[in-house]
Amino acid sequence: MKSMTGYGKAVVARDGRELTVELKSVNHRFLDISTKIPRAFIAHEDIIRGGISKVLSRGHVDVFINYKLDGETSKVVTIDMALAQGYVDSVAKLAEAYPQLRNDFSINTLIKSPEVMSLEQAEDDQQIIREMLAEAVDLAVANLNAMREVEGNKLRVDLLSKIATVESLLAKVKEYAPQVALQYREKLQTRVQEALQGVELDQNKLANEVCFFVDKSCIDEEITRLTSHIAHAREILALEEPVGRKLDFLVQEFNRETNTICSKSSYLELTNVALAMKNEIEKIREQVQNLE
Repeated sequence: MKSMTGYGKAVVARDGRELTVELKSVNHRFLDISTKIPRAFIAHEDIIRGGISKVLSRGHVDVFINYKLDGETSKVVTIDMALAQGYVDSVAKLAEAYPQLRNDFSINTLIKSPEVMSLEQAEDDQQIIREMLAEAVDLAVANLNAMREVEGNKLRVDLLSKIATVESLLAKVKEYAPQVALQYREKLQTRVQEALQGVELDQNKLANEVCFFVDKSCIDEEITRLTSHIAHAREILALEEPVGRKLDFLVQEFNRETNTICSKSSYLELTNVALAMKNEIEKIREQVQNLE
């Protein structure tokens, strides 16, 4: 089980070249890869995306790449001869037009003229670049995955703790559930007696009314389903595979059953426990959003 949050870095060096790949991931519904790479690596983006997608299934991943060549081979000087000739011809025309001015145009002046001389990245062996990139991406993904697994195990422990809290609160719900009918019977009997003002109460009708209410407010099914969901959640958390989507769906079912318990409850203590359970389930939902 893995978190979707992590960081991985790898450095690969070969023949005066050094390639650094850094990966940073956060939670996302799907696998979303964002590359922040030098222009020279755009043609090799398939290697980056392929290396990440074969290991990760969800999360937003930012990719950073830094590439260095040694000082002797990394740069080349280029001269635009046509532009240089244009400068020379133009200066000659000016000298002819203004003979009274001293012509101090020289080679040093020419090479300082805009865009005559430029420094560019040397052409590199693209096959070597692809091999280095594939190796660096695989190593960075492995390091990223290792961190995501560490974070995932921390989340597992935290989620199991929160699920245990929900289970203990559910035990209180079971304890308070029978009190709902007793409380309703007492309240109803008191109100009817006050209304009748001494007239004998028909116990059969009272019993029917209480039975109708108990049937309408019964939460046995919700308790049974929540108990099953808790067991299922523990089974999912024991898996060593992406479980985020499964748990996300299951937590929705936790919420549905707890909401029903709250809506059916007229017993204050039971309502308070159900609300505490809802609060804990919301914490679980927030944590599940970080799981792959």
